[in-house]
Amino acid sequence: MTSVGFVTIHQFLFLTRSPLPKFPISQTHFLLFQSTKLSLDPKRVNLVSLSMVASASSSASVGGGSGAEYSEQLLGGKPKQRKRRIAGVDQDELLDPKLLADPDSFFCEFKGVQIHHKVCDAESHAQNLLQDESSSRILSQTKKIGLPMILFHGFGASLFSWHRVMKPLARVTGSKVLAFDRPAFGLTSRVNLSEHSSPRSEDKKPLNPYSMVFSVLATLYFIEFLAAEKVVLVGHSAGSIVAVDTYFEAPGRVAALILVAPAILAPLISRNVVKENQSRRDVQRQEDGSNLNIQRNPFIGLWNTVSTFSKYILQAVMRLVNGMGAMFNTLYKKALSAILRSALAVMLIRMVIDKFGVAAVRNSWYDSTRVTEHVVYGYTKPLRAKGWDKALVEYTAAMLTDSSSESKPPLTNRLNEISCPVLVVTGDSDRLVPSWNAERLSRAIPGSCLEVIKNCGHLPHEEKAEEFVSIVDKFLHRVFGGSQEQCLQAAT
Repeated sequence: MTSVGFVTIHQFLFLTRSPLPKFPISQTHFLLFQSTKLSLDPKRVNLVSLSMVASASSSASVGGGSGAEYSEQLLGGKPKQRKRRIAGVDQDELLDPKLLADPDSFFCEFKGVQIHHKVCDAESHAQNLLQDESSSRILSQTKKIGLPMILFHGFGASLFSWHRVMKPLARVTGSKVLAFDRPAFGLTSRVNLSEHSSPRSEDKKPLNPYSMVFSVLATLYFIEFLAAEKVVLVGHSAGSIVAVDTYFEAPGRVAALILVAPAILAPLISRNVVKENQSRRDVQRQEDGSNLNIQRNPFIGLWNTVSTFSKYILQAVMRLVNGMGAMFNTLYKKALSAILRSALAVMLIRMVIDKFGVAAVRNSWYDSTRVTEHVVYGYTKPLRAKGWDKALVEYTAAMLTDSSSESKPPLTNRLNEISCPVLVVTGDSDRLVPSWNAERLSRAIPGSCLEVIKNCGHLPHEEKAEEFVSIVDKFLHRVFGGSQEQCLQAAT
């Protein structure tokens, strides 16, 4: 042995007076250093120190992160944060919706909102239809209809959900088929309500673009845009509500309604007419009996007078209570609106979309294995648009606090007033809106047709596109093609 001798790592650090570098050392490296004897030869000290630093650097790279991150820590810099992602979509670089548009996308301004829409024209596909005999037959039939069609997507979806059937439906109708993204969905511009005001509008309170009224007015705008006297309205899920509300707003402009997996609560069927007639007969009998008793006993007349006076007092009290109830209802809606528009609500919306967004799309299909990456991308693409989360919160708040519908009877009570041809389409395995609701809805609408597609979920126009188009084709030609065939409901 030489005169220099050997020492452990602790003796080495003490003798050289050099502090331990601040870097992470795993237990394995520490034991290795402790068990290793290092020479204190002055010529070798620098080499040994450098080897220790290199070993620690490689350890940090393997166990704790990249070499770049470790270098930033040594230099006092902050490591890069992990990118935020919602449903697999990067949230650090959100874009203007127009930058996400497809080559066949269009935008038009309506009341300060840039509405994204697409149009398929039957004439542009006429040459393809003439390639075979069957297509030529369809073309000759569609000339008899010639009615444009407007498509409404459901909640959380966009006009992408119609991408498989827009062109075929244009061939069936022999006219234009238009689909647009309702505000808060798709690539329609997201509006900040605090800064929003309709151009050339003298109203003190601008129209809420996330309200149902706005969607109905936008639909009427697109009817004029298509230069059509009447159109066929096709609504899927929550889009069916827009279609039906548009009919009640302008029944003369709607040729037919097609409701696909409609998210409209069907009423319980009851014989209201019989009950009304029975109640009228009972009232008449009571009045006749009371007049006879008054003639026989004057005290009965006095009692009736007191009862009538008490009834008026009770009615006055009830009006007061109703007024207080309306006041509390207003305060409740204001409080609910404030909560829904808070930062907490935005955070919850993002958490829900991240956790259940893609799963909801897959759950909407009968066979979830058929949901391709292309479909998932189409549904999550709007999450790349600026302000998508706040817009979704505004839409939810508008639906829950909408006061315009209070002046109208509930939609469920007005279904029997629909007089245009109606087709209801549903999947037998719909997990979101059960098929039995569609059956009851069909019974509530006079003369409506019901079609149930087997082995199909909540999206018949995507999962069973060809069968869906065939059903629509038969319905339109039965109604507008001169056929007198009666429409039979599947439910009895």
